[in-house]
Amino acid sequence: MLIKRATLLNGTTTDIRAGVRIEEVGQGLHPRPGEGVLDAGGGTVLPGLHDHHVHLHAAAAALDSLSVGPPAVRTRDQLAHALSNAVPGPDGWIRAVGYHESVAGELDRTVLDAVRAHVPVRVQHRSGALWMLNSEALGRVGLAGHPDGRLRSADPWSKALRDPALRRETDLAELSRRITATGVTGVTDATPDLDVEGLVSLMMAHRNGEFRPGIKVLVPGKKILHDDRLDLDALTEWIGDRHRSGQPVAVHCVTAAQLVVTIAALRAAGSHPFDRIEHAAVVPDDNLADLAELGVTVVTQPNFVAERGDQYLAEVPEREQDQLWRVASLLRANIPVALSTDMPFGDGDPWAAMRAAVSRTTPSGEVLNSHECVSARMALTMFLGWSDRPDRPRTVEIGEPGDLCVLSEPPAAALAELNAGLVAATLIRGELVYFAM
Repeated sequence: MLIKRATLLNGTTTDIRAGVRIEEVGQGLHPRPGEGVLDAGGGTVLPGLHDHHVHLHAAAAALDSLSVGPPAVRTRDQLAHALSNAVPGPDGWIRAVGYHESVAGELDRTVLDAVRAHVPVRVQHRSGALWMLNSEALGRVGLAGHPDGRLRSADPWSKALRDPALRRETDLAELSRRITATGVTGVTDATPDLDVEGLVSLMMAHRNGEFRPGIKVLVPGKKILHDDRLDLDALTEWIGDRHRSGQPVAVHCVTAAQLVVTIAALRAAGSHPFDRIEHAAVVPDDNLADLAELGVTVVTQPNFVAERGDQYLAEVPEREQDQLWRVASLLRANIPVALSTDMPFGDGDPWAAMRAAVSRTTPSGEVLNSHECVSARMALTMFLGWSDRPDRPRTVEIGEPGDLCVLSEPPAAALAELNAGLVAATLIRGELVYFAM
């Protein structure tokens, strides 16, 4: 594919010939026989975005699941109305996602039975680590005797979540269409319990063209921590085993306690240059130097400020609010940082995440941690990293991957807006996979 009249982020106007890799960059390039030509019209051409932390199967499933959390559902009555009026899917199940306790407290089988008793109902918490089933659903997966119907990913009961009744084919093709329309050309799947079947299905979907963006997976090096099960010795041993096999780790840290234990385990086991901290939702000042010394990369999601910031302001003590979803202070401490969306547990639009990193504005218009704001250019750059080195941005140069995002506006206007609506085309390996009509 030959892209004419492209403007690079540095303001240079040029033509670009891209195949699997970028072959030529320069003015006055002429199309080869049979070669496709895309006129960028002076719009920005940049490396395709990489979303560094997503959950592909869950995101595909969420496309046709019922949303039962804020902002769609905010009260107990709204939850009851949504579930009681939901139409079961072709398999007879009602699958709901995005639940949070602010809606109606802790859900269990008794609460769900009171709303919908004779149809299997499964509700996923917005964290992705908890599922709540009614009695009919529990019976379908062989857990009729479960005490409350709350299945956590770290519990022995969680093996039931692999039951065929709870798993179904997901439309990865539709997910692919949606994310390539935002300029995304690669993703890192962070699903911690991705099994061989799930991994093979992702790889086959990519190979046969159903899912076009490149896929990197974190398993088996991803681990989720839980505050009530923190075990420094076990975590140290696990990290050491991974490192001895030459592999990095990615540790899920959403509380200060989890971060402190992870830092201690990395100190004891030794660090790997590709180690990652996922989320780093809370980073106390004392831990900034620790992270910098370890050289660990933080992959974080400032989009949660835009999506849940008002809840943080209401529920997190004021003295701790400056520790939430840090970005600028991590960079100032020379900590490698990359951004992601955590789709579907966060909004999958990377441009919305960039805007959140720039403005730190909550849904009500309050600003949470203004000192953590970064520039639009920096926010964009943190979605341009390599899959294995998220903090190192790719560039539009000869030899770089032919994965490109074409915007309808030149750099200054594009950076001022940071909007997915500006994506005019997306190329993967030099092939046009999205074109705005």
